[in-house]
Amino acid sequence: MLRTLGVFIARHRFIVLIAWAALLGVFVATALGGVAGETLFQRLSSAGPTVKGEVSEAEQLLQGTGNTDTESLSLLIYGVALSPAQAGEPGPATILAEAAADLRKIDGVTGVVNPLEIPPLPSGQPNPAAAPLFAADGRGLLLNVAMSTSDGRLSDAVLTPVQARLEAAALDLRKAAPDATVEVGGTPLLVDSLVAVAEADLQKGELISLPIALVVMLLIFGGFLAAGIPLIGAIASIVGALGTLYGFSFLMDIDTTVLNVITVIGLGLSIDYGLLIVSRFREEFRALVLRTPAAPRPADGAQDAPAHRGRDEHDGQSRHDRHELMLQAVGITIDTAGRTVLFSGLTFAIATVGLLVFEPTIIRAIAVGAVSVVLIAILTALVLVPALLGYFGERLLQPGLLTRMPGLGGLLTRFGDVAPKEGVFSKLTRGVQRAPALIALVGIAALLLLGSPVLGMNVTNSGSDAIPRSSSQYGFVTTLNNHFPLATGAKVQLVSDTDEASAAAWAGQVRALPHVTDAAPPAQVNGLWVSRVSVDTHKGPAVVREIRADRPAFTNWVGGSDAASVDYTDSLQRGAPWAALIIAVATFVLLFLMTGSVVIPVTALVISTVSLGASVGVLVWGFQEGNLSGVLNFDPATISGVDPLVLTLVLTFGFGLAMDYEMFLLSRIKEHHDQGEGTRLAIETGLQSSGRIITSAGLIIVLVFAGFATGDLMQMKQIGIALAVAVLLDATLVRAVLVPSVMTSLERILWWAPGWMHPLHARFGLRD
Repeated sequence: MLRTLGVFIARHRFIVLIAWAALLGVFVATALGGVAGETLFQRLSSAGPTVKGEVSEAEQLLQGTGNTDTESLSLLIYGVALSPAQAGEPGPATILAEAAADLRKIDGVTGVVNPLEIPPLPSGQPNPAAAPLFAADGRGLLLNVAMSTSDGRLSDAVLTPVQARLEAAALDLRKAAPDATVEVGGTPLLVDSLVAVAEADLQKGELISLPIALVVMLLIFGGFLAAGIPLIGAIASIVGALGTLYGFSFLMDIDTTVLNVITVIGLGLSIDYGLLIVSRFREEFRALVLRTPAAPRPADGAQDAPAHRGRDEHDGQSRHDRHELMLQAVGITIDTAGRTVLFSGLTFAIATVGLLVFEPTIIRAIAVGAVSVVLIAILTALVLVPALLGYFGERLLQPGLLTRMPGLGGLLTRFGDVAPKEGVFSKLTRGVQRAPALIALVGIAALLLLGSPVLGMNVTNSGSDAIPRSSSQYGFVTTLNNHFPLATGAKVQLVSDTDEASAAAWAGQVRALPHVTDAAPPAQVNGLWVSRVSVDTHKGPAVVREIRADRPAFTNWVGGSDAASVDYTDSLQRGAPWAALIIAVATFVLLFLMTGSVVIPVTALVISTVSLGASVGVLVWGFQEGNLSGVLNFDPATISGVDPLVLTLVLTFGFGLAMDYEMFLLSRIKEHHDQGEGTRLAIETGLQSSGRIITSAGLIIVLVFAGFATGDLMQMKQIGIALAVAVLLDATLVRAVLVPSVMTSLERILWWAPGWMHPLHARFGLRD
């Protein structure tokens, strides 16, 4: 079936390419051009991961039935003494008063709070209602503007004039108090800034990754034409991913992280698959040309001499014959390498489907998006690339321009995509097979050593600490966190349904805990008593767990952003076993159907687990311990651990990519074994056949991930580095050394399966 599909696509290439161009044109027009009203980037959100739990329950109780359909912006000034405005005074207080008066006149503004206008208590003491709007040291304040929303969205018709008036006031304040810090900020602007950073990171990653990928493929193929075909597939995959996410943005919230993660995964898989297809095509086409005898040439002066027109002067084959051989080569390629792509993509999709068991919407959005982009990557490999081969395939056997350059040609030939029968990988395999058990133990020990930092891993949500410096809101958020503690959401807060004395006693008990610096006296909010708890930096989650472990007898909740991080992490931990079970069982079944062995799937799962542990160890060492801060330009003081979202995605996508290369290798080993080669020889020839492509594809993916890790979003830095390390280890140490050594050590039982499973493989096995 796949062979017939490949020939059909190559034969009807024009129609296929027109259809692709039309589809991608629609994606570009809607997702990037905004012809449907909004672009994809305008529809992105950055609400962060949330789950149902103790914190969300407490927030709902505290909000009650009041109207929460508002958004707010604030004008922040810090570093100047402020007092109520006096008549005719041109200072900051007057500027703030005039701005407040103008803002109240804007349609859609539901409230403006200028703390300088809030009168003190009758006793002369400051009004507690104004406390959150003043800096802790009294040298700054916040002017807050509330705006109405419609269906949860803030209209530009409201936001734009409010922001413009606040920016004008900020400009006047900077002139009046040049030494003060003046910023305009709020959730709407923060979301917009993070979306802008994500878009810039995406463009930067593509500008770095795509040219490097082209250079590597030029080294592999020796010509621009062969190297360009996988790259065209990758670009089509990126556009397809953006179009798919645009469609899903109408069904669910798409976070900025989702966009970058899905795009980089789609780019990596498409290059992998395109590289495999083009390489196998050149191998099969070359073999067909060499095996097919040329038609006899007519004698000089014979009557049928004109029939010779159109023949290839080098091999005597007519253009028609050559074209038919090319079509056959495309069919064989899709039936072999295309089948591998299909199985690999299916394995990756299965690993991603495991994410659907998790509760957070952001993870489910990534899962849906990733499955979609895997399907797009498979389609580009099985449909778009064969159509391109139908146009350019006959030229791919001709030496590339670079191979004809003096000095460079010989080097490119050594790194070509079609491996000789004897080479580096066959020699390496024979060397490994001399002491396979010892080498397997050494390789596993090396991976365990790299993974040892995992023992000290602290899983915690990055939160606002991870806002990049390039964000236009970085100054606002930093100043707010440092000097306006009461204006920011509480890291930890105690919420209780009891009397004031009991709530105060609980606050006093919490105040005595390690890493707690203060617990404010309880204040009544919507019928509940609330006490704000101050904790040492990065110690909030540990304090939350300690408070929850020793609760008072009355009804209570522990809330705050650090408590939300604990709820989020606990939610992921509850879903992790089910996700791991789904991935392991599905992968085992798929590999069994492919190989007929139960030993191979088990070894693949074990080796991949150890390899992923090594990549997570590097993640901990580089970010939590701060060893990569200089190289990647981040402040290690803002990183207290590994973000649970990052950890989840690294393990899932890392496993999917590992299975990609496992499929690349196993398909060739199985192919040689089915041709009658013994296990050792099949391992050797299988690695020699696939080693160059696995290593080359791995190198490109490493460079792609590393390119995206140069962006500013902290989560993408961590994901990019961890996956780059995972692929680097997998494409080199694991596939070239560890897998051959383990398979050779188990050669006597490698293809074993219980007798009752043989009929299952005979009936449902994945074969030609």
